[in-house]
Amino acid sequence: QVQLVESGGGSVQAGGSLRLSCAFSEWSYTRGCMGWFRQPAGKDREGVATIDSAGKTEYLKSVEGRFTISKDNDKKSLYLQMNSLKPEDTAMYYCAYDRSRGYCAWSVAVFGDWGQGTQVTVSS
Repeated sequence: QVQLVESGGGSVQAGGSLRLSCAFSEWSYTRGCMGWFRQPAGKDREGVATIDSAGKTEYLKSVEGRFTISKDNDKKSLYLQMNSLKPEDTAMYYCAYDRSRGYCAWSVAVFGDWGQGTQVTVSS
């Protein structure tokens, strides 16, 4: 089991920024998909952004242009830069890892490794 540890959540006002980090105990440089998901209170978990081993990124439409996913292979770390935050971005944010595929699938079910989550709260 790969261990994932998130950090960087917190409370900000609308329009503010936060940067989430996720440290991986191990990962593949040539295969797999890493992603950020979020789960607002009382709602289902949804994909926010993904990045594959080649660096191809995809975003939830509502965060495009505001959020940026990136990774550092040397540090085995995944990041999510969140700018222009809105109250509707409030949620528990999770990093996740799908080790098996050579592409990113957005289904929660295919990601086998998850972090413990970090809370992001945006006030209006």
